[in-house]
Amino acid sequence: MKKTRLIKTILLAALAVVVLVPLAIVVLETASEPGSEQKSVAVTDPAVQVRRGEYLALAGNCMGCHTARGGKVNAGGRVIATPFGSIYTSNITADNETGIGSWSADDFWRALHNGKSKDGSFLYPAFPYPSYTRVTRADSDALYAYLRSVPAVRQQNREHDLRFPYNNRILLAFWRRMYFTPGEFTPQETRGAEWNRGAYLVQGLGHCAACHTARDALGGTLAENDLAGGMIPMQDWYASSLTSETGTGDWSIEELADLLHTGVAERGAVFGPMAEVVARSLQHLTPADARAMAVYIKSLPRTAAAQPRAGRFVPADAEAMLKQGAALYQKHCAECHGADGEGVPRIYPPLAGNRSLAGQSAINPIRMVLNGGFPPSTGGNPRPYGMPPFGVAMSDAEVAAVVSFIRTSWGNAGTLVSADEVSNSRGAPVD
Repeated sequence: MKKTRLIKTILLAALAVVVLVPLAIVVLETASEPGSEQKSVAVTDPAVQVRRGEYLALAGNCMGCHTARGGKVNAGGRVIATPFGSIYTSNITADNETGIGSWSADDFWRALHNGKSKDGSFLYPAFPYPSYTRVTRADSDALYAYLRSVPAVRQQNREHDLRFPYNNRILLAFWRRMYFTPGEFTPQETRGAEWNRGAYLVQGLGHCAACHTARDALGGTLAENDLAGGMIPMQDWYASSLTSETGTGDWSIEELADLLHTGVAERGAVFGPMAEVVARSLQHLTPADARAMAVYIKSLPRTAAAQPRAGRFVPADAEAMLKQGAALYQKHCAECHGADGEGVPRIYPPLAGNRSLAGQSAINPIRMVLNGGFPPSTGGNPRPYGMPPFGVAMSDAEVAAVVSFIRTSWGNAGTLVSADEVSNSRGAPVD
């Protein structure tokens, strides 16, 4: 009997921790929501506000997430795979029953700024409100006005498919305490208008940290790792550091702005998830805003590049492996990328001195050799040159050999790649 009472006591204590503590945090948050007192500012020209909202929606790539492949624009339903299960994006059209048609401007602001839905429930951080919290009230209202102006689509939102206990929203109270601090962007008086504009776009609407910052086991990002690069969860792409020499390196502001705006530049091109970001969002920025982002990124404190993990793979005969890689490169790659990896500017990216290829993770070059790819088609580069897939023509060992050769040649300081790494990447999702 005593043992039974003890078990019941323990279970009740656990229930209190799991339910009552988060509820207490919810009460504290609701009592003092930072920024919740900000109200809409009177608008003199609604048409101008809507046009501005449309531009901001492109800058924030709203359609990219809130449109399912082949679905109605902004009607939601796109699946976002996470380590905790599947998140389905919501309908943000003006439909009163299934979208945000019944939302007020204050409700919309609360979602962006505080990460809470109209009913006060916590939003999952797959919606990047830790970045959107920096959006100004005026820009939030412009976004709201634009979304209210486009055709409403009646489409029910899908329930998220998350594993226990992650399907319990109340537990997000703990997550928010650890990783989320509401706060609108504050311009730095010691910086110019261009720098502040770039900081606002990168930190806020652009939500660059959502991909370019490593996440821990709970899916949170830490300030000290901000924009320092990391694996994109469930996508098996490495988002390069924007602060280290393997990121923007010695690129000029003009080169970086060109890359952001067109998807290609003299020194490289974007592929994978970043190609979609450029195609759907960044190419629609004004040249001034693309340059402002580049100015801000180039001003970030330089950090030491993460070194490739030495000794991770030591082949029995490295010389033979690299010799095989060199032969495969000459056969399959040199015609486009050059015998010495020099490439063709704005057509075929240079491989010599390409620091991103020699970084800590080899996943990106492995995936490119396996699956090929294209930079995005943009106004500044309407007919991009692509790379064919070699995953069928080459074995795992051959892909490992050619990637190892590229990562260690022409001054590249990468490490060798194993056939097992290539094999693991064959099962990665293809965009």
